[in-house]
Amino acid sequence: MSASRPRRFVAAFLAGALVFPLVPAVAARPVKLQVLSSRADTVTGGDALVHVDVPDPDGQVRVTLNGQDVSGAFVPDDTGRTGLVDNLRPGANVLRAEAGGRRTTLDVRNYPREGPVFSGPHEQPFACETAKFKIPVIGGTLGAPQDADCTIAPRVDYFYRTTARRWAKWPAGTSRYPADLAETDSGDPFIVRMETGSANRAVVQTTMLHDPLREGAPTPTERSSGWNGRAIFTLGGGCAGGWYRSGATTGGVTDPFLLGRGYALMSSSLNVFGQNCNDVTAAESAMMTKELFVEHYGRPEFTIGFGCSGGSYQAHQITDNYPGIFDGIIVGCSFPDVGFGTVPFITDARLLDSYFASRAKVPWTKDQKRRVAGFAKYATLPSMAVSAGRIDPRRNCAAVPVVLRYNPVTNARGTRCDVFDHTITVYGTDPATGFARRPLDNVGVQYGLKVLRSGVITPAQFLDLNERIGGFDADANLVPARTVADPEAVRAAYRTGRLTNGGGGLKDVPIIDYRAYSDNLSYGDIHTRYHTLSMRARLQKANGTAVNQVSLLEDTKYGLFSTASPLLRHAVDEMDSWLTQLTADGTNRPRIDKIVAAKPSGLVEGCRGPDGFIAQPLDRNPSSRCEKLFPSASFPREVAGAGVASDIIKCELRTPNRSEYPGFTDDQWDQLQAIFPDGVCDWSKPGVDQQPLAGTWLSYPN
Repeated sequence: MSASRPRRFVAAFLAGALVFPLVPAVAARPVKLQVLSSRADTVTGGDALVHVDVPDPDGQVRVTLNGQDVSGAFVPDDTGRTGLVDNLRPGANVLRAEAGGRRTTLDVRNYPREGPVFSGPHEQPFACETAKFKIPVIGGTLGAPQDADCTIAPRVDYFYRTTARRWAKWPAGTSRYPADLAETDSGDPFIVRMETGSANRAVVQTTMLHDPLREGAPTPTERSSGWNGRAIFTLGGGCAGGWYRSGATTGGVTDPFLLGRGYALMSSSLNVFGQNCNDVTAAESAMMTKELFVEHYGRPEFTIGFGCSGGSYQAHQITDNYPGIFDGIIVGCSFPDVGFGTVPFITDARLLDSYFASRAKVPWTKDQKRRVAGFAKYATLPSMAVSAGRIDPRRNCAAVPVVLRYNPVTNARGTRCDVFDHTITVYGTDPATGFARRPLDNVGVQYGLKVLRSGVITPAQFLDLNERIGGFDADANLVPARTVADPEAVRAAYRTGRLTNGGGGLKDVPIIDYRAYSDNLSYGDIHTRYHTLSMRARLQKANGTAVNQVSLLEDTKYGLFSTASPLLRHAVDEMDSWLTQLTADGTNRPRIDKIVAAKPSGLVEGCRGPDGFIAQPLDRNPSSRCEKLFPSASFPREVAGAGVASDIIKCELRTPNRSEYPGFTDDQWDQLQAIFPDGVCDWSKPGVDQQPLAGTWLSYPN
């Protein structure tokens, strides 16, 4: 019977008797509302760029905000309507869209333009530095702020590239091109539009190619023809002194190579770690900066986080903890994070340098000191000891009036200028002191263990070092006892991503780690190569793979992170190709598989040597050419037995085994046990309370 029914249906249709369709009708596309400028739950400033996806782009669309018709703000596009909706009230709002008999709603939460959104209470005191902010190319400063939140009057300026390869201010009121106007590689006039504004108590700047003689001011739906549709967010470096201030520069928005390629650039003064050494506030500022850009110019196809040193802190942590702000990152002179990639590295150096200088009771050669620290150059040891000042609450306080600064004797409740108190919202307050809880620890650390075992130092040296190295108190004073981490701060560091986990947003983005090798610089540079390997190890631990990270290495001929470097330019071009292919992948396969498939064939890991590029994995294989050219030195905790991931804040302890200390006399064995009465670090185990991220897009109470 089943075989005869289709024949009867066809016969009836041919006879004109069938009046219902053979194939069920396809359901009309539903109406969808989307905030383009940010997440719907983190809108700021009372406005948002919104898109309505509708069944019939040519049909009527009605949009309301909290019951008020705002349809007039929308203009047609390929899939519906896009419009900048303003007059959002503080807190909860409801958008509603109706089209083709269908409707939908979207809850939107609005925060003040000056913040905060998720970073916790505004830090106080806070110095507005707009009067010190020099306007690039144009000259002059932004002048005094309009209010206590460092707000400035928004402004738009134009400048251009000259045939002498310099920037020049665009002539006011001109209707002709300057005689010395250069062209971009694509042959367009090299004219740049720069917008300066305010968000999150920071100065925000964006730039893009735009020809004001040919086109009107760009909008989200009428874009500048010079913009390639992609954006690069520049992230500035530093850390020490990066607190209690708005900042007098951004990460830079005038790079001629990037602008000449057609990219839009954006940054903010709180995305310079030397002005704001707090990755949560940096993430919030990056979100709000990008939001402003999208509201004015439209959403980029993708946004690349781009920065060196303190910029790499931001790129890694913003991407991992607040995914979606950056779609890919290019980092240089990189670290995984400031709190645990850098702080133990420099504070251990401070302890070692102080011990060698004033507390050692046995002689040491200069090379033995270097080998205990693990550095390629001895000069790195005293240099890093100075860098440890960022944990001292009395140093790096230039932005704070003297009368407000902490002093343990005269102003014990004063403002503390250090990385931990600058992150007190995350770590919490120690009720006994009123200071930030500190996740810093060296209990059980056997400094120099590996070089003891290799015979570089003697048992007498090893024991004297570990008996006398000491630790820090809450004011970063050197004390005889080892430093003990606050357990709540340790847990918070792991759960909130202050120790970069690698398993949040970083697992889902392409990463290019470019490093200009500086381990061998005579002054002892902080940007040592092992930090790249630390981040890779964390990615592997969190995700079982690090195939989304590609490392490129060369010397410092072009500086630490300059687009004058052909290798860094190559990284930019290849990241563009990588993200273009990744964005176009509409399959349902796992994200990491998409990333692998999208990686361009021209992007190969390796180093640039004297005779050209050498394609090979940049690991620690001692026989590889790149390792011989650019040897990856170590660091004090690794020499003490820790892994290169540098992800254990406080180690688990175990009883030492005498067989591991050949050559020790009975007295020396007794001395070792007295130095470590509770045991020594067991680096084969996870750290105390080491745990995964609690999640992403975490918010801290206001």
